[in-house]
Amino acid sequence: MSQPPSQQPPQGGFGAPQEPPNGAPQPPQGPPPQTPPGPPPQTPPPAQPPAAPPQTPPSGAPGYGYPQQPPAQPGYGYPQQQQPGQAPGPFGQQPGPYGQQAPGPYGQPAPGPYGQQAPGPYGQQPGPYGQQAPGPYGQQPQGGYGYPTQQYPGAPGSGGPGSGGGFLKNKTGIVVAAALAVVLIAGTGTWLLLSGGDDDPKKPVANTSNDPKPPSGSATPDEGDGNGDGREGNDDLNAGRKPGEAKVAWLQKNDVDVPRNGASVQGPWFAGDVVAKAMYRSVSGYSVADGKQKWTVPLPADVCAAPTDPTADGKIVIGVKDGTTDKSKCSVLQMIDLNTGKPGWKKSVKQNGTWDFLSDIGLAISGDTVAVGRTGNANAYRVSDGKELFGNPSGNCKPYAFAGGPKLIAAVNCRTSDAENPQEQVQELDPASGKPKWTYQPPRGWEISKVYSTTPLVIRLDHEKKKQWAIAALTDAGKLRSQLAPAKGDTLTADCGRDFAIFGKKLDGCSGVAADADTFYMATKDDTSGTARTNKIIAFDLNNGKPKWDAPAPAERVLKPLGMEGGDVLLYMQPKYDAAGAVMTLPPTGGTPKTLLQHPESAGRIENGFFSSRILYRHGRSYVFSTRVSASNDKEEMEQATMLVFSK
Repeated sequence: MSQPPSQQPPQGGFGAPQEPPNGAPQPPQGPPPQTPPGPPPQTPPPAQPPAAPPQTPPSGAPGYGYPQQPPAQPGYGYPQQQQPGQAPGPFGQQPGPYGQQAPGPYGQPAPGPYGQQAPGPYGQQPGPYGQQAPGPYGQQPQGGYGYPTQQYPGAPGSGGPGSGGGFLKNKTGIVVAAALAVVLIAGTGTWLLLSGGDDDPKKPVANTSNDPKPPSGSATPDEGDGNGDGREGNDDLNAGRKPGEAKVAWLQKNDVDVPRNGASVQGPWFAGDVVAKAMYRSVSGYSVADGKQKWTVPLPADVCAAPTDPTADGKIVIGVKDGTTDKSKCSVLQMIDLNTGKPGWKKSVKQNGTWDFLSDIGLAISGDTVAVGRTGNANAYRVSDGKELFGNPSGNCKPYAFAGGPKLIAAVNCRTSDAENPQEQVQELDPASGKPKWTYQPPRGWEISKVYSTTPLVIRLDHEKKKQWAIAALTDAGKLRSQLAPAKGDTLTADCGRDFAIFGKKLDGCSGVAADADTFYMATKDDTSGTARTNKIIAFDLNNGKPKWDAPAPAERVLKPLGMEGGDVLLYMQPKYDAAGAVMTLPPTGGTPKTLLQHPESAGRIENGFFSSRILYRHGRSYVFSTRVSASNDKEEMEQATMLVFSK
């Protein structure tokens, strides 16, 4: 065993321990931190590093992250329903033979946010998703707009970081760190699995026009000279628009006849003046100016995987099933140029041996590389021409999931004799060769769950057996930078979509988070104690993991980070039953949110009525984008709003 770090962690918090050799956290030495008020700890038997989080909840009411009801089915790598609470993170203080550790600053421990789940070397199987999803960013239903009254396990707003678990506890079993609970909808990978399995799959409907459908049965949108908004002047959604409100640029309604169980939507992706999305058995591109369809690519089978972002020049590679039966695999890659809608190369994923299951895959693009991950296996191809760049590396540790963007980040699993106590790693790979630039190895039992940001690198880790998790920041060299430590009582939340895949996982694509070089921004879970929901935004110092500041949302409103805009934090203020949403900003120093784009009250009902949505802001326009289409009949299905766009 390596020697413990020579520098003791700061007392009363989540300060990052000094990085030990090979990046593996080791037990700190030195005197224990001050014990907070409460019952004194009992002397336990010697602990064996790496320490693990507590297995049993504290007495009394469940603590942060403690599961209230276990899910009906085991999970496979994706979070189940969480409850508000606190639990430690993996980078806190560690017990061991070098000195007894005292309890952490927040009192007694609590298990992590997940229900009972079956262990496995690569994560957890998704639990039941029979309940319906909420509206934008997990907003709870409001009267009169058809929102469901319950959420599926792991839905946004059902719990979140601030109550997650941690790697370490003291010898008494009292957790040493502030809780991190992140409410995630189970990861975002292969969203389209639900669209398969129909005995008699329906084909996409070829409408006479795929132009955006005017609301209220108005006539065809104004063709004009290209300088207008593409809608009639008497459009109900813009009628009576108040001073200072944005206008509805266009409203897109569903134009695809989906299977009886509905279909998830991949995207949106932007390329030039095109915004594109994929659903069921087609990929379509629309004009960002007026929403008119510019092209569509029909596919022979269901879309089953897609990356979060295209290449810089607007090319995407999607996963398509190799057939239309229940046994079809997600094994076909199709490249499409989003600028023109022209399909490029098409090929099957190379199978790496008998145990390479291709029923699910996860895709990520970095540079000119698309990486294909699934349980215990990986391949990568050049986006421009489809040439295979690398496959599984030799050795005992193999990548199985990826996050793309400026860096190619891999989650790596190392084969061990104990499937219930996995050893995982985080690596940055050279996109052209697949060779690791660095490797970070957390303690045994901790699995890489999500990558919230690649630059700076912020990740979430889960401990399946202990039902705990944490959020950590790494340096550009792959060293531990800090662990996020929210204040007591703050439960964080992020939206990572739903993922029904079992053998494939997508690491990136979470919304509701933002980051700059030194700060990470997340929202707290909605506070429901007042007359209406509200929350706040918290900024964390990535150098020490501690909160810098928090900014409350406007009264009775809910804010979610969207990203960065001109150095400021970009936010979405969710609509509610009697008020429209808005895009807002916060300076990196905190303060009061300022309105950047106020959505019109006339469109509030539509904005508030999306079944589930993702919000984007780009070049002065905000996009409310549906992530799923499902209805009880064909007429209702074709009337569902799928994209609502606002502009100044």
